[in-house]
Amino acid sequence: MVNRVKCLIIGSGPAGYTAAIYAGRANLAPVLIEGPQLGGQLTTTTEVENFPGYPDGVEPFQMMDDMRRQAERFGTQFVSGVVTKVNFQTTSNTGKARKPHQVWVEDTDLYEADAVIIATGASAKYLGIESERTYKGRGVSACATCDGFFYRKKTVAVVGGGDTACEEANYLAGLCEKVYMIVRKPYLRASEIMQQRVLNNPKIEVLFEHNTLQLTGEGKVQGADLIYRKGEPDEATKHIAIDGFFLAIGHHPNTELFKDFIARDPEGYIITHDDSTQCYTPSLEGRAGERLPGVFAAGDCADPHYRQAIVAAGSGAKAAIEADKYIKSL
Repeated sequence: MVNRVKCLIIGSGPAGYTAAIYAGRANLAPVLIEGPQLGGQLTTTTEVENFPGYPDGVEPFQMMDDMRRQAERFGTQFVSGVVTKVNFQTTSNTGKARKPHQVWVEDTDLYEADAVIIATGASAKYLGIESERTYKGRGVSACATCDGFFYRKKTVAVVGGGDTACEEANYLAGLCEKVYMIVRKPYLRASEIMQQRVLNNPKIEVLFEHNTLQLTGEGKVQGADLIYRKGEPDEATKHIAIDGFFLAIGHHPNTELFKDFIARDPEGYIITHDDSTQCYTPSLEGRAGERLPGVFAAGDCADPHYRQAIVAAGSGAKAAIEADKYIKSL
């Protein structure tokens, strides 16, 4: 089945829903493909307190439902399913796409669109232990900025040894009574200045050469079992009492599907044009090539730095405004 649309949005997080609101108000009759996780990564947390307009905080599912209903009010059509294939058209002599961009949902339904907004987000990397899933949203978090406030004057642990982990640990140290850093190597991989900030902070204790075996607790995280120097003669186990467990070992941008058509950085984040959401074609050197007409990226899939709902929403608005200008130019 072939469906012809003006504006197609891939992703249902803050970026996708905001893009739909703006595109709907621009009379673009947007179609939004909701993907495998309705509401995006934000729904993996327990409460949102730092999004404007919710002075008492809000449950993430409620906030995403509010955004969805607002997009629906302005004419957005929602499609349940996962995008399985795309074919983005390159530039013609006129500077426009040669043909409409093509997007397949579940390998069966084909959508042809003048403009496509990619808002597929990024997924946090996890250790892969069973108890992470057990306590997800009940003490396990992948965002200190999002959830750190709930652990004021409590004890938490941060997993990781890079710049992100050090930043998270320092941020949490400003809120919490104590912060453990669980580092599997005998050293920190972070930049020198970030290392010094961690090592000189009296609230942070770095546990080098430790790995997490499991999390423990009754209904929520209350502790962690660790192993020191696994496989070595002096191998030993250790238990720490904690209230929160923060993962800071990186994110996977959900962009693999677009790798043949869109320029991405070495980590997989979509490269956009300066202060725009405009995408590029990939070059032979793995850098950005030519502008890809009518294709825009918003939210965490193109943001390796902030990864905040409010930033994603702002970029969704930008993408829709740019998509509207492009469609009007056709």
